[in-house]
Amino acid sequence: MKDFDHLMSVWQEQPKTDQLSVDDVLKQVKKGMNSLGRKLLWNITSMGIFLAGLFAVMLFFLFTSWVTYLGIILILIAMILYLLMMIRDYRIISKRDVTINPADYLQDLKEYQKNRAGVYGWLYYLYVLLMSTGLLLYFFEVLQSSSSAFKTAAYSVYIAFVLFCTFYIRRHFVKTEQEKLNLMIDRLIRLQGQFD
Repeated sequence: MKDFDHLMSVWQEQPKTDQLSVDDVLKQVKKGMNSLGRKLLWNITSMGIFLAGLFAVMLFFLFTSWVTYLGIILILIAMILYLLMMIRDYRIISKRDVTINPADYLQDLKEYQKNRAGVYGWLYYLYVLLMSTGLLLYFFEVLQSSSSAFKTAAYSVYIAFVLFCTFYIRRHFVKTEQEKLNLMIDRLIRLQGQFD
């Protein structure tokens, strides 16, 4: 009997799982998704502006080498590809309201997270490859009249910047976004678990 009383007291001392407020969780998830949507909308707008500016450079500036035009075209292709991916992501994020059907929204959010992680894995490297190649071809003519010391310094800084973006900023960006999505998914799963 003593063991049973001890076991009962240990069981009663266990922390109770917090019951989540449906309204609070849905508001937090909606706020998080709205934040991601605003960020994507801002990125789409700024990418569109840069795309228009680069297109204007290609049309209105006269370059002597076809290599420079090829570089600009590669950069434009990379930017258009990335812009289309951001528009697709924005549509996925903004097409549903979490308050209408949280279970369906949870499934959509899980699918979005899986697709985004997969696509941004290989797409980012393709984007960096196209941008890097395009900028190197563009620099071929722009730096042609510069001294060899300046060319070496410019190419070195450029390569260091590309490596920094590829290995540090990408990892930080993906990690931060995955943490936000995981938090929202976890909240919806816990909320769903309360009603099962």
